[in-house]
Amino acid sequence: MAQEKILPLAAMEKLLKKCGAPRVSEDAKEALKEILELYADEIGQKAVRIAQHSGRKTVKAGDVKLAVR
Repeated sequence: MAQEKILPLAAMEKLLKKCGAPRVSEDAKEALKEILELYADEIGQKAVRIAQHSGRKTVKAGDVKLAVR
């Protein structure tokens, strides 16, 4: 199954340019996108478990912040 595309490559370029890169390759955008999506998936799964443990179906900001710790 192909990985669902969530984050746009244009956003990856903007992030890298904001960090000071004058130019950004397509490979760099793809790599950053892949890493951020993996990290976001891990955080999301933890946040869902935290919400469920609290007896809620709704994931709240506090769950996400706690999941990052």
